[in-house]
Amino acid sequence: MKTKRLLALGLVLVLVLSMFVGCGQSTDTSSEEGKKEDDKIVIGVAASSFSDKWQTYLYDAIKAEAEKAENVEVVFTDGKDDSATQLANVENLVAQGVDAIILVIVDTDAPQPYVNLCKDAGIPLVGVNRIFEGSDVYVGSESIDAGIVQMEKVVELIGEKGNIGILRGMAGQEAEIKRTEGNNQIADKYENVNVIRTDIGMWDRAKGMEITENWLQSGDEFAAIVSNNDEMAIGAIRALEAEGKLDDVVVAGVDATMDALEYVKDGKLDVTVFQSPFGQGGESLKAAVKLVKGEKVEKNVWVPFELVTKENVEEYIAKWQ
Repeated sequence: MKTKRLLALGLVLVLVLSMFVGCGQSTDTSSEEGKKEDDKIVIGVAASSFSDKWQTYLYDAIKAEAEKAENVEVVFTDGKDDSATQLANVENLVAQGVDAIILVIVDTDAPQPYVNLCKDAGIPLVGVNRIFEGSDVYVGSESIDAGIVQMEKVVELIGEKGNIGILRGMAGQEAEIKRTEGNNQIADKYENVNVIRTDIGMWDRAKGMEITENWLQSGDEFAAIVSNNDEMAIGAIRALEAEGKLDDVVVAGVDATMDALEYVKDGKLDVTVFQSPFGQGGESLKAAVKLVKGEKVEKNVWVPFELVTKENVEEYIAKWQ
């Protein structure tokens, strides 16, 4: 009899304990599901340089798109146009456990360390503005098209004859290589169009001015100065103005920044090519979020270039406002 009572008591204890265990498991699961629902998507942005005027608009566009998105936070880092600094920034973003990384790469010829870091950590990598091997998605414009569109208009403006100087961006970067290639592709079609000078202006206004001053002091005559970006083109304009030669030389840039459009409006910058930082920034953020969510994204998201001259400049000024 005593044995039966003990067995009955044991069964009651087992049932009570199992009820507590079951309740405990249910609470834990509910908590985890709640946490998943509340989790923010954190996107790391490894910038090439905060000092690049055009890039600042791109980063603003990423921020604006993140604000429109639901539950998305963006963390920005400045690579200062230095590969070692940028790689350290990416390492820090990986250590922080961001959900995806958007990269405006400093050196397009050396992407593997970034690609390996993201791959090993299982973090999607979105390249923007400068194309490189190994990204999950690339968002940008085809750089060679900028050089082609730009030089076609320049050749028209100089009457298909004359000497040209080309101001190039940072050596080895995809945009510098391809925009210059597009320029030469068009110039080579014309017997009387000669590219007599090229130099590395580092995307910088002051450097563009310095190089142009040196060219002018050498005694060379130019029909046009063609620049890989607007900042260097503005530098060239200032050098030509100082020598009283701006009216005789066609100047062309790329990007159609707000500063550059004012020069176009004033008749000082003859040609620029609109590369939309709004389109590239917004689309890169959208692509990163989709990758985090496991949604399908095109491998290449292209944002086309557009020719800007004095005739249509007001349309592009309106885009910035």
